[in-house]
Amino acid sequence: MATLAEAPQSPDTAPANAPRHWSELRLTEADLAHIPGEAGWPVVGNTFTMLANPHAFAERMIKTHGKVYRNRAFGGWQIALIGAEANELLLFNKDKIFSSEQGWGPVLDQLFPRGLMLMDFDHHRIDRRALSIAFKPEPMRHYSGALNRGIAREVASWAGPKEFYPAIKKLTLDLAADSFIGLPWGPEADKINEAFVDMVQASVAPVRKPLPFTKMKKGVDGRAFLVDYFTKETLRRRKEGGGQDMFSQFATATREDGSLLPVDEVVDHMNFLMMAAHDTITSSATSLIYHLATNPVWQEKLREEIMAVTGGPDGDGNPRPLDYDDLTKLDLTEMAFKESLRMIPPVPSMPRRALREFEYGGYRIPAGAMVGINIYWTHHSEEYWENPFTFDPLRFTPEQVKARHKYAWVPFGGGAHMCLGLHFAYMQVKILLAQLLQRYRIEAATGYNPEWQDWPIPQPKDGLKVTFTPL
Repeated sequence: MATLAEAPQSPDTAPANAPRHWSELRLTEADLAHIPGEAGWPVVGNTFTMLANPHAFAERMIKTHGKVYRNRAFGGWQIALIGAEANELLLFNKDKIFSSEQGWGPVLDQLFPRGLMLMDFDHHRIDRRALSIAFKPEPMRHYSGALNRGIAREVASWAGPKEFYPAIKKLTLDLAADSFIGLPWGPEADKINEAFVDMVQASVAPVRKPLPFTKMKKGVDGRAFLVDYFTKETLRRRKEGGGQDMFSQFATATREDGSLLPVDEVVDHMNFLMMAAHDTITSSATSLIYHLATNPVWQEKLREEIMAVTGGPDGDGNPRPLDYDDLTKLDLTEMAFKESLRMIPPVPSMPRRALREFEYGGYRIPAGAMVGINIYWTHHSEEYWENPFTFDPLRFTPEQVKARHKYAWVPFGGGAHMCLGLHFAYMQVKILLAQLLQRYRIEAATGYNPEWQDWPIPQPKDGLKVTFTPL
């Protein structure tokens, strides 16, 4: 069995007796033999079986082995912990057993190192507090104006049949360049967007080394381009004074002692936040549009609510912008978005690494184990949801939420690593719907049920074919 040596400690790192870093030590099958599960094929394990249909794979493993099982994939062993109670254990992390940095590291370390999700404990807390300045009311008010203008400009041309996913992906990237970086739409923004797309694709590429002509090579090259760009821009904005965009807020953010964040950390945080924002918002907006197109009664309820709040289109038929102060008035719209996030969570699973031994579900989980929760499964479990495959926003009335396990719905994670940009995501989706539903009826073919690529971030394989019919 592996011997887990004690790591050097600092206030920023793990509890005492933590195992060495994930890159230095991995557990063997013998270390986990007491936990039920499967090794899969030689060398590749269950990697390709999981990628082919991750939800069916998880369902079969749970039925066969229970809510704690081991699985060999992506070059190592992982322990799955299933259910709302497991979500709470890992995400709330009351006893600091789990490392987010070492959980995500094997997937993201070459591309998005030192982002907030790849930090733990004091270091994470200090940097998160510094970066939270970018999500205070005044910057958020600035972003809302940019979002209203950018979305209105783009969706005005969407009338007729459309593949929604590529359209919203382009729009979200352009909005990120505008709101996050303060760049006008154009060739420079396109180059930045291309680099981000390459990095995200590389994060789940089966070949994990940047060999020529691989996705990982493109991703590593994209990172090099963005590191150079953001480094120069950070120095420039500190010298000239920042604007209201998110990048300028990060570039001038200070820690508790008043010191500026190091330039390389600003760059890494910006890289990570752009990735985390644009792909997850693209996925969640797409799933919401799908559910509204196929549930026209709910679409009409949201349209009525939005019209009541904005006052409806102006005299020329142009949708009125959604004012920042009116965001909290869209109760039904927010419930519909939450239900869509339940049905198709943009991050369907979440990894951690155990920094010391613990017990769960009657099993001893050794220090050093890669562990993970299955958000998608919990969101569709009849233990927590009645008719879980039916779209029903009324699950998110205050009474229903109070009666349910707090960690049965976790699309934004939870605990100290709760998504820093969740309010930005709500704002962007509400402004998008305000523009779309004041202008169009969103329609899909009768019985439309597209196949989805479920992992790593869900997207419809056909691009989501809908029609925007002018009102």
